[in-house]
Order: sequence, then structure tokens, then C-alpha cells
Amino acid sequence: MQNTKTKTKKTAKLSSSEILSNVIIEGMLNKKASEIVIIDLRSIKGTIADFFVLCTGNSDTHVDAISDSVEDYVFKMVQQDPWHIEGKQNKEWILLDYVDVVVNIFKSGSRKFYSLEQLWGDAGIRWIDNGN
Repeated sequence: MQNTKTKTKKTAKLSSSEILSNVIIEGMLNKKASEIVIIDLRSIKGTIADFFVLCTGNSDTHVDAISDSVEDYVFKMVQQDPWHIEGKQNKEWILLDYVDVVVNIFKSGSRKFYSLEQLWGDAGIRWIDNGN
């Protein structure tokens, strides 16, 4: 009888908040959101979430469509609804709070004004290429 060893490839296991962030990004990409950024807050003590995911829409309608797409994708893939939603009325900045991941969908002017990437400068920031 021959003794054979099977080599196993190590794969990094994603946390639930990383999986959720990736699903959110897919929902954004589905509606051609721009300037998609994921801010990793896990290494910062006392933060309210693991990740912030930000993107920009071109108009009220675009911001609303991105928001709807994110909600649809997240529910379809992980059966989770946002714990809290803000900004659906004015559509300048829609926030979808999934507790461990907070989604911020901005119109361009609001994105520049609030500049959340600058507020979390000590966090890991990763830009997502949307192919545009």
C-alpha cells in the first residue's frame, strides 16, 4: 500500500463582513457606480463598523438606482436587509447600514464635500476598478 500525501492549497477564509462588502460592490458595479472605495476599519479601535463602502452616482436617479441594486443584491445573495436607511428622500447621499458594513452612495458634489476617505486616512483604503 502506497502512502500518498495530498497537498492542500491554503485559501483565505473571508469574514461575513468581507463577503457582504463584496456583494455590495457587485450591486454598485451592476448600476455603473463610479469611484468605488472600500475602507477597512477593522484595525481602528472603537469604530462602528468593519467596512465603509463608498461610491458616486451621476444624478438623483442614478444614486437611487445604485441604492436599489445594492439592496437587491445583498438580499438575493445573503438574505439581509439594511438595519437602517437614510437619505432616500433627497438622494444626495444615501446611507445603507448593514451594521458591520455601512454603504454610502453619494452624488458627486456631496462626495467631494464630505470626503470620507480623508476622515479615515489611517484605515486601509482600496479603490475598485469599475472598468470605466
